Amino acid sequence: MEQTQEEEQRSVIAGAAQTMEGALTRPGNRVLPSLGIVLVAGGLLVLGWVAYVWLSPGQASYHYQLVEEGGIDKFSKLGLDAWPDLVISKHEVRVEGVDQPLAMAYLARRGNAPPVMLNWENHSGEPVVFVDGKLSEVTTLATAITKHVPKDATVLAWWDISRQIHLLTGYETVFTSQLGEPHIIPLIWQARSGQIEKYEREFWRAPASAEESRKFQRFADALAADPKEGAAILRELAGGREAYVAVHLSDLYKLGLMRPERLGVAYKDFPLLGGDVHGLSAMVKRWVRDNNYTAYTVHGISESFVRAYFLTDAKSGNTLLAKMLPFTTSEPIELKAVQLVYQYGGYWVYKIPAMQPSSG
Repeated sequence: MEQTQEEEQRSVIAGAAQTMEGALTRPGNRVLPSLGIVLVAGGLLVLGWVAYVWLSPGQASYHYQLVEEGGIDKFSKLGLDAWPDLVISKHEVRVEGVDQPLAMAYLARRGNAPPVMLNWENHSGEPVVFVDGKLSEVTTLATAITKHVPKDATVLAWWDISRQIHLLTGYETVFTSQLGEPHIIPLIWQARSGQIEKYEREFWRAPASAEESRKFQRFADALAADPKEGAAILRELAGGREAYVAVHLSDLYKLGLMRPERLGVAYKDFPLLGGDVHGLSAMVKRWVRDNNYTAYTVHGISESFVRAYFLTDAKSGNTLLAKMLPFTTSEPIELKAVQLVYQYGGYWVYKIPAMQPSSG
């Protein structure tokens, strides 16, 4: 996984993004504790980042700065008319000494309850803290769950998606806390990971219990296992109740960070020039050949870019998560371990079959 992460850092945003890791490790570059290092990441000009790391060793590397707060009418462009009781807050993710925000975060809550990350708009060239997504996919997923999933069923999903589902549907989810795994931070921030974890816990006010953390590790194990074993673990987590599991293509990146020995994943963003789908297909297939990847799938992340996810070896394609997603080597509709009930955008929702009685 480490090799593919470095590759991703060199190639993200069609090869145009220069990451902090690249700036610090490229031959010929020297790292000095000064303001002289410039980072260009996905069009974001960052000055003074490294200086802040050296000069503020006891602080988190970033902070959430409230920009605006109010009801859904104040944020009409978010498309939240179906949830009129939500309070929305818009935060810029700021790094000391940097003129522009690293990301934009939209949080939602009811009353005095802890906030939930609703939408993350990343302005850098690689995932930082959260993986960016489409709010329209989240709201469509929530609406579909209320139509296709029984109200007394329980839902399994990555912890951040689980919190969104619970907020927008009221359904019971196995994960309700801000688990914060995996830790998606640049290498330059690794020495400060403890301060970042502390800051995140205090900001979100939704710490996980030891039992919930253990269950989430089991959930990651399930997605990284073969389909039969993975489905059995999901049933265990559901506690015998009727249950459904929702996965998203971005879960590949997150699971790859948590279980790199089981799932080898890389990704690259390709420009969709003039809507040329055939040209895009040729570029993706060429990337597969050049890097000896074994399978790929694509997901439109904006009107201008498509994100392609790649499996780096054949064994990764035998994991439950890879089988549940539309890779070139997978057939989600034919999957027996879990049963497909809904798909929209990057989301795929499956029913977890009840355990069959033994023949004895």
